[in-house]
Amino acid sequence: MAAVTPSTSRGLPRSYWLLWTGALINRLGGFVAPFLALYLTGDRGLSVARAGLVVSLFGAGTFFSGPVGGQLADKLGRRHTLVLALVLGALAMLHLGAARSVAHIAVAAFLLGLLGELYRPAVSATIADLVPAQDRVRAFGLLYWAINLGFAFAGVVGGLISSKGFTVLFLADALTTLAFAAIIYLKIPETQPRPAPGHRPQHWTTPFRDGPFVAFAGLTFAVALIFQQHIVALPLDMRAHGVDRVAYGAVIALNGVLIVLLQPLAGRLFAPLSRSRVLAAAALLTGLGFGINGIARTPPAYALSVIVWTLGEIAMAGIAPAVVADLSPPDLRGGYQGVFQMAWGGAACVAPLLGGVVLERYGAGVLWSGCVLLGFFCALGYLTITGNRRPNQDREAASG
Repeated sequence: MAAVTPSTSRGLPRSYWLLWTGALINRLGGFVAPFLALYLTGDRGLSVARAGLVVSLFGAGTFFSGPVGGQLADKLGRRHTLVLALVLGALAMLHLGAARSVAHIAVAAFLLGLLGELYRPAVSATIADLVPAQDRVRAFGLLYWAINLGFAFAGVVGGLISSKGFTVLFLADALTTLAFAAIIYLKIPETQPRPAPGHRPQHWTTPFRDGPFVAFAGLTFAVALIFQQHIVALPLDMRAHGVDRVAYGAVIALNGVLIVLLQPLAGRLFAPLSRSRVLAAAALLTGLGFGINGIARTPPAYALSVIVWTLGEIAMAGIAPAVVADLSPPDLRGGYQGVFQMAWGGAACVAPLLGGVVLERYGAGVLWSGCVLLGFFCALGYLTITGNRRPNQDREAASG
């Protein structure tokens, strides 16, 4: 497994590594999300349709959490927002575990999506505050690596713990979230840059009126639509070609394995390269990777697909939030990162439904061909949009 070596960690401040450690601990205890559908259909006795609705409501909560969390990070400060959001997220986790009726579970799932993901824009804004512009790709990439490493651990350990009852999962998940909050409260100071004398605060709607950034977020939404097809369309297509659950699990596990192995190296590799070209390559790899499913019929062919689109995911993981940090004024870093998160949350809500409809009505060939075309056009878009970065904001990012 790739490790965080001096060459990959050099130059990143102590507060970043404390934040990184807290995020890792939080994800190491992220037991509930991988088993939510099993919990709803098993312990709570919901039908598959109702469980799907509950999971969709969770996704809707994450859609709204981005802009709300981003605004809080800019208004209250990063540190206060992180502590508040993590404590509320832990309480929302316990609330869902205590819910019993269908209506109560639905509301609790939406609240968990909203409150449980509220901290993310503040984390990204804190990294943009702490880390110079030239090191942000590496910093965001290492954070993504930690999140995936923790998620992989949580999936394995959560399966073992769940045999003793799901109540333990909810409690353990909440406790690790509170541990992250404690690290922030005790060890990490406020990082939000102080405004210069005479500085006029910009309005919270600025990210929505920033043309290049809105275009960038729109392209990210489109790429995320492709990527999210692994949730519903990919397993259905594999089943239609006779791939059983065991083989599916082995194939999809390649995604996590590759991220754990390659992500620490990716930041060092991609940092000096043109960000627009790396993003364009990521979009192409994502589209082509899912396009391979159009001719795949066996587990090895589907495995090749996973390998290709995972390489696209790895390339994008550190670059995209770094570009958002470049495009955002220091006093609105939270808001910009929140809208960026909203693009991913929106794709998580739309993609499963859209992919399922296209697959059912028009067939797998149309769906996977569409992924290739969309990836190609997104690549062209990235080459255009991210080439128009604003030098004055790059300087502010490097010094802020």
